[in-house]
Amino acid sequence: MRIHHDWKALPPDARGASVAMGNFDGVHLGHRSVIDAARAACQAPLGVITFEPHPREFFAPDAPAFRLMNAESRANRLARLGVEHLYELPFDAVLAGLAPEAFAREVLADGLGVRHVTVGADFCFGRQRSGDARMLAQLGRDLGFEVTVAPLIGDGGLQYSSTAIRQALAQGRTRDAERMLGHWQRIDGAVLHGDKRGRDLGYPTANMAVEGLHLPALGIYAVLVDVLTGPDRGSYKGVASLGVRPMFGENRPNLEVHVFDFTADLYGQHLSVALVEYLRPEAKFDTLDALVAQMDRDSAQAREILATR
Repeated sequence: MRIHHDWKALPPDARGASVAMGNFDGVHLGHRSVIDAARAACQAPLGVITFEPHPREFFAPDAPAFRLMNAESRANRLARLGVEHLYELPFDAVLAGLAPEAFAREVLADGLGVRHVTVGADFCFGRQRSGDARMLAQLGRDLGFEVTVAPLIGDGGLQYSSTAIRQALAQGRTRDAERMLGHWQRIDGAVLHGDKRGRDLGYPTANMAVEGLHLPALGIYAVLVDVLTGPDRGSYKGVASLGVRPMFGENRPNLEVHVFDFTADLYGQHLSVALVEYLRPEAKFDTLDALVAQMDRDSAQAREILATR
């Protein structure tokens, strides 16, 4: 998958795609239906138009973190779905200030040269969200591209939504989140240097930042780990701690991943960590021996759960 950021200077071979357009936070099953509709719309390369930062972050930078995915995780998921071109448009004051007509003409028609655009029925665009799917369809007719409006979908009378997924994850209901996402919730990113306490305890960990993300329930998880870069690329199983490390007085959340039966150096490599099952909340122990004993139990439980995944 090719990622494009400059809609004003797009390579000729990246024009003419059939695109799905939206924020696609989480890339849940509702988003998948929009992407699948774009795939089926016409004989053209499949593209996705999205925005970075998320418009909500642009307009309210000090609001609590809400994203299910960072840009890297979203791109990885879209690549798995067969998207050929990701148009990750920089959302700035210029883009935010475009009227719907100007966005359709300057960005979609002239900039990206799209052949077809698919959006969800609740899609809004342009300055102050003043354009909707019906307006986009009319503008497409005037500017030479077709538009499909995909219906909202759900399960049991409830629409799939990022809000419902956030609620499930915040309560540790990973299976409910997976049912709405169509995949396990993942945290993607580079492995950072930490305090190396886990190594001293017999549980070396790969440490990953979680800034900017809406955090699932803090605690211990059985995880599936994809090593995306480096000589040890591959899929592994493990156990992870998502939290503030109360045993050591830390207060900034991060993700610490122990990969089972793995001894290679992962510093600087990129991982994709799937939160398969929530095992327990974080806890502070009286002694390091008590902590290690609990880690042994967590690892055994995670191995048992992942044996069936």
